Amino acid sequence: LWRCCKYDFLVRVRCVMGSLMGMEWYCFAALGILTAFLSFLMDLSVAKLLRAHQWLYSQLEGHCLLQFLCWTLYPVSLSALSTSFSQSICPFSAGSGVPEVRTILSGVDMPHYLSLTNLFAKYVGLICTLAAGSTVFLGKVGPFVHLSTMVGAYLNQLCTVLRGERTEGAMLVVAAAVGVASCFGAPISGVLFSVEVMSSHFALKDYCPCFFAAACGALTFHLLSMWSGEQETLRALFQTSFSEDLPFYPLEILVFAILGLLCGAVSCVYLFCHRWILLFIKTNKILIKVLSTEKALYSAMVVFLLASVTFPLSAGQYMASKLTIKQLLSSLLDSRQWTSQSHNASVVLQPNLCPWSEWIPSGNPYLTLGFFLFMKLWMLVLACTLPLPAGYFMPVFIYGAAIGRLFGEGLAFVSLNGVYLGQDRNPINPGGYALAGAAAFSGAVTHTLSPALLALELTGQSTHAAPILLATLVANALARSGQRPSFYDALSISKKLPHLPSLLKVCPRLFSVPIGKVLDPGGPVLERTAGPTEIQQVLNTCSQTQIPVVDTLGECTHFKT
Repeated sequence: LWRCCKYDFLVRVRCVMGSLMGMEWYCFAALGILTAFLSFLMDLSVAKLLRAHQWLYSQLEGHCLLQFLCWTLYPVSLSALSTSFSQSICPFSAGSGVPEVRTILSGVDMPHYLSLTNLFAKYVGLICTLAAGSTVFLGKVGPFVHLSTMVGAYLNQLCTVLRGERTEGAMLVVAAAVGVASCFGAPISGVLFSVEVMSSHFALKDYCPCFFAAACGALTFHLLSMWSGEQETLRALFQTSFSEDLPFYPLEILVFAILGLLCGAVSCVYLFCHRWILLFIKTNKILIKVLSTEKALYSAMVVFLLASVTFPLSAGQYMASKLTIKQLLSSLLDSRQWTSQSHNASVVLQPNLCPWSEWIPSGNPYLTLGFFLFMKLWMLVLACTLPLPAGYFMPVFIYGAAIGRLFGEGLAFVSLNGVYLGQDRNPINPGGYALAGAAAFSGAVTHTLSPALLALELTGQSTHAAPILLATLVANALARSGQRPSFYDALSISKKLPHLPSLLKVCPRLFSVPIGKVLDPGGPVLERTAGPTEIQQVLNTCSQTQIPVVDTLGECTHFKT
């Protein structure tokens, strides 16, 4: 009786809701709202844990040894807890999850990666990872895309019951876009991320559902932020104060292109180190044994090393280690020139009100930024080996912002604090170069253009759209040269996940192979330059539904794509 009543109730609900719009659209809206709520709840939990760590550290001021133990053991405990909890509940919850979702979207059945236990383990483990702070220097984008996909898989089952028709492929593709939109409140870049990274073939029918669900998720995320008091109104997540009158000098376009080349070159070094460390942990016998039996111990040892290096009373004071991930990005995007501010005696540097003051402990931002870039390069590569739920996009984005900030500060110093246009003075904006560097470096690492749009949505800055896109394109061109795999491709290869490789990468000479060597058309063939008479003649004499079109006839004919 209960089953009959339950089925009758679902049928009535489907009829009422289906009269307004398709049932799948309700599921898309529910996906965006639920994912945004999970993202907001995670950010709230992480913020409380980070404040607890900062409070405890400040209470121990004057006791160097106790402060060192507090600074190191707190992230060590959280990282070990994240590793042990996630591995004991679901061993598939470690890592980013983006390569696995890409494999699932390509048609491979991997039910363990979409299970409810994986959802719970990854969510709790990711909270512990993010609460470790900038010491571990890991993010949440990749795992949250995986979490959104798992939510989408369960909503797809509900949609199947209500609608009587499966829409799994569409729901999972939409979930990938919602994951990014719910992290940053950026729906457009979330959809572009789903197109570029997640799907080897993106169906146009999924375009509108992706935008609809991403907009629902971004709007819900902003509304929840307003409710909690973090935002006063609907605005960009990272507010900037760039000048809109003359944001950059026209000749600076060339300088932004040079910044793109620099970010592309550094990304090649980073990707090489990342591939090397992945190969090393797969071939080193000691690490293989440790990672197979003592994953929590390995995480604790690596995090202790990273925390020791970033201790604020030692080398950490030259890496702005007291700042959180959000504070790091906010301070790097500051439009003021740090060199002029540090030499201004009337400016009182208060770390609570001016987070950028952490970058100039000795009045020299070049030393701090250079040391930060050198240290974070190998630290980020080492952190990628941790067997816990973690994302890698946001740290790469911040690293690129540091490259752009150093470049902009150096340009401001060389140009004597400004470019003169007649009698008008146009000061160099290092924050604009930091934003362009963040988009260019992260785009080069992932071989995508979506970070350029994400940079604009995160800050609400449309004035720098052209230079940011130019720098991202130049960095991508350099990173893609030599057919080197992207960050996510390297993870797929390392994990031996089935994926669709690029034909150009597998066989660079594919486009010069004559089609006659691999295919016999078995019927008429049209040349590309054929006129209406030849086309009509072939149509009258051919009974086939498909006719190949080639460049030239004969043995050396090629496909015309």
